[in-house]
Order: sequence, then structure tokens, then C-alpha cells
Amino acid sequence: MNRSFRRALLFIGTTLSASWLIFELVLALAGRWSIAASVGYMFLPGIVAVVLQKLVYKDNVVKPLAVSFKLNRWFLVAWMLPTLLVIATFGVSLLFPGVEYSPEMEGMFDLLEAALSSEQVGQMKEQAADLPVHPVVIALIFGLAAGITVNAVAGFGEELGWRGFLQKNLGELGFWESSGLIGLVWGLWHAPIILQGHNYPEHPLLGVVMMIIFCILLAPIFSFIRLKSGSVIAASVLHGTLNGTGVLAIILIKGGNDLLVGITGLAGFIVLAMANLLLAVYISCSGTTCNNDCSQK
Repeated sequence: MNRSFRRALLFIGTTLSASWLIFELVLALAGRWSIAASVGYMFLPGIVAVVLQKLVYKDNVVKPLAVSFKLNRWFLVAWMLPTLLVIATFGVSLLFPGVEYSPEMEGMFDLLEAALSSEQVGQMKEQAADLPVHPVVIALIFGLAAGITVNAVAGFGEELGWRGFLQKNLGELGFWESSGLIGLVWGLWHAPIILQGHNYPEHPLLGVVMMIIFCILLAPIFSFIRLKSGSVIAASVLHGTLNGTGVLAIILIKGGNDLLVGITGLAGFIVLAMANLLLAVYISCSGTTCNNDCSQK
């Protein structure tokens, strides 16, 4: 076992152990999991990466973990790609039995009624009707804006660990192998909050498996953007924008459930599988080799 792989294993063990510990502490002290806790949770992989890199291995963080703000066209790809993925997911969702187009957002309001009062939902419907443009346009604008600002900051908390430290130390495995392993760990890391109803409130147990599959499918795309851009910041933009625009996949549909529709459901899996197929074709046809960087052969 070489040094890089030992470092990767230490990171994985530390991150997963610390995640469960923090999860249990929050529940013990606060009695429930909250949105604020979820945001804080996102920074844990990055914190572990910094601690290991600086305190354990006495190495720098910025250059070795590809923390670079040098812009290139792959930053734009990272920002725009999530919108294409969620729109495609919306289209695939409409192919499933029992799922229909709902321009009045009936499905979305049905979901909100599970968390809000009827009066609150009624007020939201009135406010949506009074808007000068359809709410989906506003959701897109806010999602894109958040993707390169606040969401990207939170995404950086994860990406410094996944596409920074872990990808650096697993690069020798090969692009697809390292991406698959990172995706597996990434999905397992989500388990505590998935069990609390995050993303799959109707199916929290099966949701853990779904999230692992989702992350495995998503990981090669993130890894490729990170390698082509030469920056973990671009991966953070991709992460933040996907989180910000993900609602676009379900805002205009009615029917289905959390296992079927949405970017984290079966519809999203189909889209991501197709995206990975296109990525494989691109890598093959362009003569690109991807390990710790992506360069032309």
C-alpha cells in the first residue's frame, strides 16, 4: 500500500467517523437535525483535509489541493451544466406513469403542505400568482446566483475534501476507478442526514442507497471539471449551482415520489448515466488522459 493510498484511507476513516460523531452530538444536544446543522456538516470534509494536510503531513493546502481562482472556460461549464442536468431530469420525469406537467406548481405546493400550514401555502400561491414572471424564472436566477456565491462557499467545504485531498491521493487508481471510490465515500458520508429525511423524506432508509448511487454517478462529472479546470473552486461552483438549481427538476411536475423524480431520483440517475456515457465518449475521442490532471495524449 503506497503513501497516497494510506493518506486517502486515513481521510476516509476520519471523515466518516467524525461525521457520525457530530451527527450524534447534534441530536443529543439540540434534539433534532436542522438546516443550520446541515450547512455546518458540509464543511467537515474540508476541515479534515486541512487538518491532515497541515498538522499531520506538514504540507501546504492551496497548491497541492488545487485551490485556485484562476478562471478558465471550465468554470463557466461548471456554472451552466447543472441547469442542463436538472432540465433534462424534468423532461425524463414526465415520461414516468403518474407524473404530469404542472405549470401551476401543484406538486410543489403539495410538498410544502407537509411542512407548512394551509394558510402559509395559500399565501405563497397568491404571491406566486402576483409575480411579473413565472416563479421558475426567479428560481433559476436565484439558483445561478447562489451557485457562485453562498452555495459555492458551502460546496467548497465538501470539495476541498472530495475533489481536493481525496482525488489527489487516489489519482493513481485511474479516472473512473478513483471517481467511483470517491462517489461511494461521498454517498456514505451523507447517510446520517439522509436518515433524518434529507432528500428522501418518504424513504429515509432506501434513500441512503439512492444517495450512494447518486454520488457515484455524479462523481466522474465533478472529477472531470476539477481536473480540466485545475481548480477545486470550479468543482465548488458546480456543487453549489447544482444545489441551488436542483428544485427546477420538480417545480413544474405533479406526481411521483422522492425515489422517482428529481435530480436525486431515478429520473436524475438516467440523466447522469447518459452524461457519464457522453463523458466517456468525449474522453476517448479527444485523446484525453485523466489521472491527477486531464491532458491531451
